[in-house]
Amino acid sequence: MKAVTVKELSVKFGDVYAVDNISFAVEQGEIFGFLGANGAGKTTTIRVLCGLLLPTHGEVLVSGQDVLKDSFSVKHRVGYMSQKFTLYDDLSVAENLSFTAALRKIKDKEFRQQKEKLLSFIRFKESEKSLVRDLPGGVKQQVSLVASMLHDPEVIFLDEPTAGVSPAYRRRFWALIRDLSAQGKTVFVTTHYMDEAEQCDRIALMRAGELIALDSPSGLKHKSFPKKNPEDVSLEEVFIYQVEGR
Repeated sequence: MKAVTVKELSVKFGDVYAVDNISFAVEQGEIFGFLGANGAGKTTTIRVLCGLLLPTHGEVLVSGQDVLKDSFSVKHRVGYMSQKFTLYDDLSVAENLSFTAALRKIKDKEFRQQKEKLLSFIRFKESEKSLVRDLPGGVKQQVSLVASMLHDPEVIFLDEPTAGVSPAYRRRFWALIRDLSAQGKTVFVTTHYMDEAEQCDRIALMRAGELIALDSPSGLKHKSFPKKNPEDVSLEEVFIYQVEGR
C-alpha cells in the first residue's frame, strides 16, 4: 500500500485553481520533497492530504484512507507541522505538549510514553518547564515536531520546517527526518533550501498549481540538463529552469 496516492486532484477557490489536476504517489518510508515558488499550490495540497481541506475534484488516499469519505481517519494517521511555529510562546514545553495531547484525546499513559520517547528522540536537554519563547529557534522547531508526532502518525507533513533557523539546527533537523524515514515513517516535506532538497528520495516540482516534474534529485538534474553530468548540476539550477522558466 502506498503512503499517499493522489489522482487528478484539483482545488478551486472561486474561479481560480490553486491545484490543477495533479497525480502522484508516495512510498512508505520515503522522504518526499514538495518544491515550488510561493503560491504554487504546495500548502493547499498538503492541507488536502491532512484532511483539513476537501478537494474540488479527484481522489486522495492517505495510509489507505479516502480523504473525501473519511477525513477524520486521515487526521489520526497524519502529523502536520506548519510553516509557522504553532506552539504557544507563553506556555512551557510540558504545557504545550499536554495541550496538544488533550486536543488529540491521547490517554495519559500513552501520552507520557510518547512524550518521553520523542523528547529522547530529539535529544531534548532543556527543562520541560522552560517557556517556549525562551528556547532557541531550532529547539522550538524540534519541540513542534514532537507535538506533531504525539499520536504516532504514519505520515508526517513538514511545511518549511527549518525556515529561519541556523544551519546547525537545520542539519540536526534533517538528521531527525532521516531517522524517521529509517523507522518506516513517511516524511512529506516542503523547503526552499536546495541542500535540504538534495536529501529527499524524490522531489515533486509545482508551478502555478500544476505538477511539472517528479523524480529523484539526480533524475531531475539529468532531465533538465541532459547534456551535462548530473554531478555538475545543482538543484538550484533545476529549480530556476523548471519552476521559474529561465
